[in-house]
Parts: sequence; structure tokens; C-alpha cells
Amino acid sequence: MSASTIRKAKKLVENGGVVRVDDDLYQIKSSSDPEKSYFVTSDTCECPGFKNFYKFHHGKGLKANCSHLEAIRIFKKEL
Repeated sequence: MSASTIRKAKKLVENGGVVRVDDDLYQIKSSSDPEKSYFVTSDTCECPGFKNFYKFHHGKGLKANCSHLEAIRIFKKEL
């Protein structure tokens, strides 16, 4: 995971951009567009970065990730 992704995730949590909707459903603000937010679970996100992850990292054996998924992990640790 890139340092940039972790930095964005920390900023989302620190700025109140993560809202727990249900047990495993969160609404998280976009880090690039303040008018947008995404619904995220512990392993999926509807943001373009997550959707295009395999297109950019094809064949490297990585599990799809994005700053929104990382923000959930940080958010849960801070509860």
C-alpha cells in the first residue's frame, strides 16, 4: 500500500469523513471531491480507484484497496 493512500485515509478519518451507517457499511467522503461520498464495506468500495484497481495492478497478486478501505481500518482502531 502506498504512503499516499495511507495519508489520504488518515486525513479522511481526522476530518470526520467516515460515518458508520450499519455493522459493516460506512459512508466515506471522497478525498478529491467534497460533494461526493462512497458507500464502503470492509472489503469493497464503489469509488473509481477501487473499481479500476485490477486494471492498473493486473497480475501482481494484490488485493484491491483504496484510501476509503484503509480509512475504515483506521476508524475501527480508534473506536
